Amino acid sequence: MLSRMSDTPVKQQNTAAYYGQAVASFAVALAATALGILNLDTDVWVRAFLGVAVLYLTTSAFTLAKVVRDRQEAGQIVSRVDQARLEKLLAEHDPFQKL
Repeated sequence: MLSRMSDTPVKQQNTAAYYGQAVASFAVALAATALGILNLDTDVWVRAFLGVAVLYLTTSAFTLAKVVRDRQEAGQIVSRVDQARLEKLLAEHDPFQKL
C-alpha cells in the first residue's frame, strides 16, 4: 500500500480582487469612523478618547484574527500527523498474518 502523504490538500489562496476588497473595505470603515469622530460636536478630549478606543479595537481585532488563524493551523498540523500515523499503521498491517 502506498503512502498518501502526497495527497496533502493544497493551501487555498485568496484572489487579488478579494484581498483588494478587504483592504479597501477596512480603509473606508476606518476613514469613515475617523471623520465621524473628528466632526463630533464635543470636546477635544472626548474625540481623543474615541480615537484611542477605535485604534485599540482595531489592534484587538487583528490580534484576535491572528490567534484564531494560528489555532486553526495548529489543528490542521496535528490532524495531518495523526493521519500519517494511521496510514503508516495501515500500510504495515498484514490481514493474513496469524495472531
